[in-house]
Amino acid sequence: MSDIRQPSLFHLTPQSPEEISRHTPFAATLTLFAENLAKEGKTRNTITSFISDLNLVGEHLDSSTPVGQFKTSMLNDFLEWLENGRGVPCSRKSYARRVTTLKVYFKWLNTLGTISHDPAKALLQRSGPAPLSNVLNEDQIQDALHHAQMMKKSDEQDYRPEMLFRLLLETGIKKSEASRLLPDDIDRSNPKAPILTIRHKRKNQYKERRIGLDSDWLKVYDLYRQQYPPKSGKEEIFTCTARNLEYILTDVGERAEIPFKLSFEAMRWTSAVRDYRQDISEDAIREKLGLSKVSWYETSNKIKRLSEQLDRDNIKSQ
Repeated sequence: MSDIRQPSLFHLTPQSPEEISRHTPFAATLTLFAENLAKEGKTRNTITSFISDLNLVGEHLDSSTPVGQFKTSMLNDFLEWLENGRGVPCSRKSYARRVTTLKVYFKWLNTLGTISHDPAKALLQRSGPAPLSNVLNEDQIQDALHHAQMMKKSDEQDYRPEMLFRLLLETGIKKSEASRLLPDDIDRSNPKAPILTIRHKRKNQYKERRIGLDSDWLKVYDLYRQQYPPKSGKEEIFTCTARNLEYILTDVGERAEIPFKLSFEAMRWTSAVRDYRQDISEDAIREKLGLSKVSWYETSNKIKRLSEQLDRDNIKSQ
């Protein structure tokens, strides 16, 4: 397939569908896609819903990703995040529409000749209740932690996997939140009880929540900072991309032979279920996860079901 579409080689934002190439950033195609939907006679509400769905894709998978780099596995990860990692209820109707959005969008790109393979074609619509997320039991947590501590950087321990794993286990923060963390977000005025502050800016309003950390994590964090000093002009704690953080978690899970993909979403649910099983109040868990009272109803039910599933699994293994 040729990418010789003159303007697309020189401009990131194509002015017509013909200018879109496989290298075009995902976000730069949405206006043209909306125009195409309008030409096909789609209603304003449908167009608004489809673009809103695709904005969620950009939020989770990075809106600057070239359209030619999308894979079916990435789209399935997005759908898993919608149901189990976003922290906002996703009804069966909304889930079905979002699968349809992905299919229509990538079919459009494929028809244009922009991409040679349609990554959404293999996506499956589901009926019935959403499946529960995967969570680690206590034995798996210890196995994963052990293998995270065994990973190497040259001839010494690589402290990044352990630091990341402990951080997510204790806080349940999202991938987007982890990738934005700054050293100043850690309050170490009391080294025995450090506090992590998660900050968000929404509609010109700043919101933050404070999460307690274990002092042992702070020790690993300091060792990590010695190994990974800040890059020039980069202040964030993690010097690699959010996607690389996902790869690190996946590697830890595979080394520990966890029977499912270890991800930010799995760690977020594991953290919540672990807190629930330690009799931490539901309000405290909700605030820790940064969820509204409206979204908490469905989330709390899932946490309870996941805890019950762990109990059943424990009985079977005895």
